[in-house]
Amino acid sequence: MTGRSPRERMVYSAAQLVRTRGVAATGVRDVVEHAGAPRGSFQHYFPGGKDQLVGEALLWSADFAARHAEAYAKVRKPTPAGLFAHLAKQWKDEFTRRGFDRGCPVMATAADLASGDSAVTELLRVALARWEEAVAGQLVGMGLPKSRARRLATLMISTLEGAIMTARIRRDVAPLTTVVTELTPLLNAQRQGAAVQ
Repeated sequence: MTGRSPRERMVYSAAQLVRTRGVAATGVRDVVEHAGAPRGSFQHYFPGGKDQLVGEALLWSADFAARHAEAYAKVRKPTPAGLFAHLAKQWKDEFTRRGFDRGCPVMATAADLASGDSAVTELLRVALARWEEAVAGQLVGMGLPKSRARRLATLMISTLEGAIMTARIRRDVAPLTTVVTELTPLLNAQRQGAAVQ
């Protein structure tokens, strides 16, 4: 976290702690300590309290996921199946390197807050929409119609999130390999269909 301001460190730390513990079990003191921020700085940077901090951590996480999806455009011959494999590989690498304690902060927040009227719920929707738009944008860049790209982005992210959860429960990356293998023919067919239109 070198080079980040105390505020940036707290947003990052909140995202990392939510990934492991969920929103309810992530305390403000834990975030300040994890970030190595000055003790009195939380209220200064986050006058809206924990909800503001969690909301900003969600948006940071969504932007990170969006950038990761957009980075796939640099490959020589991008395909929908290749994009999905790229998204899954990030998690396979994470679990292989660091173990299975940390999941997706968007999913962790949804598990705690999606059914309620928390101030964070709207930002949860915004975060998910940013991620879906980035994936859909990549698919449109490959020649898929916009409406189809949006539906496939929802399918890809929902499938990925389920595989992340299953991998964490089983402590095994095999579910991520399985979903890539099973979705590849469907996603490749989308590309071929777009070429025909």
